[in-house]
Amino acid sequence: MGMCMDQIGIRSEIKNSTRWVIKIGSSLLTNHGRGLDRKAIDCWVGQIEDLWVAGREVVLVSSGAIAAGMSRLNWKQRPATVGHLQAAAAVGQMGLVQTYETSFKRFNRQTAQILLDHDDMANRERYLNARSTLQTLLSYSVIPIINENDTVVTDEIRFGDNDRLAAIVANLLDAEVLVILTDQEGLFDSDPKYNDKASLISEVESDDIRLDTAAFGGNTNIGRGGMLTKLQAARQAANSGCSTIIAGGFLDKIISRISQGEKVGTFLQTKKKPLTARKKWLASQLQVRGALHLDAGASEVLMQKGRSLLPVGVVSVEGDFSRGDLVSCLDDNKQEIARGLVNYSSADTKLIKGRGTSSIFDALGFREEDELIHRDNLVVLS
Repeated sequence: MGMCMDQIGIRSEIKNSTRWVIKIGSSLLTNHGRGLDRKAIDCWVGQIEDLWVAGREVVLVSSGAIAAGMSRLNWKQRPATVGHLQAAAAVGQMGLVQTYETSFKRFNRQTAQILLDHDDMANRERYLNARSTLQTLLSYSVIPIINENDTVVTDEIRFGDNDRLAAIVANLLDAEVLVILTDQEGLFDSDPKYNDKASLISEVESDDIRLDTAAFGGNTNIGRGGMLTKLQAARQAANSGCSTIIAGGFLDKIISRISQGEKVGTFLQTKKKPLTARKKWLASQLQVRGALHLDAGASEVLMQKGRSLLPVGVVSVEGDFSRGDLVSCLDDNKQEIARGLVNYSSADTKLIKGRGTSSIFDALGFREEDELIHRDNLVVLS
């Protein structure tokens, strides 16, 4: 693929970073579903404590509640019904948090449990409250342990996996490094399960489109994530200028080695300029209500000039949305290039698409705004 495979040297930008988000997956925490692996958790906790002693701030995003609950309830397969999943999460969360607290207590380190769902991030006020709470905890050297609130969340509003949640937390806190620990050594150029010549990708830009074909894998009976979700998380984290490392959690002293700049795992760099706080919030939203298909001119204006979207640039409208809903903006290749809060409903947008601003009143009998999406409510994703 032409991406760097070299494992020699030091990643100085990681070594010098100060705020980290570390995500540990279900398969690691439960030793592939066998129950909470307390020995492994003690090992990761010890390395996280070393980061704090070295002057770094760490937020831990932990999967494992459902998997731990499944083990406690002697369920061999991940259940399909929401009620069973939420019951498993409720049972497992007790043991998961207790295990972390006990492990961190060895170092007299205080911990705090934070359960989030998409509604917390979709509401601007709650989003800012979550940011304030987390920053306060860090200022007191308390380690926040974050998980999705699986006991109440539904599929419609879930983050999808804790990789995505970790990326949103990285955006929320302006973290410099996102570490995703998984049961693979990193991202390979092909699936090593089927190709014994597959090579580990050492360093690459997170927005390199060649990564999409390399991000093989999918869900397991333990967790929801695969390599594709980790790549998506890295691209999400890049919105705040945060780089991502995907690495094998079972590797010896993996967190310490990453913190020392050792070239382990896959380093997904970003050269993106961080978005403003409001636009980071917009980019983190999951509940997109519809899509606007744009012509080439409108796509260029959005991507190159950062202007507002006018009705004249819209070719077609998809979905059923209301004024103020979040919608996607798609180019002529049906690729999402931006998203934003729309000023007109889907029904009204269909009537004014392709029209100039001056003719909005003629089509609708009123004119709320000149812009379909104002640039202050629009975030460019490509």
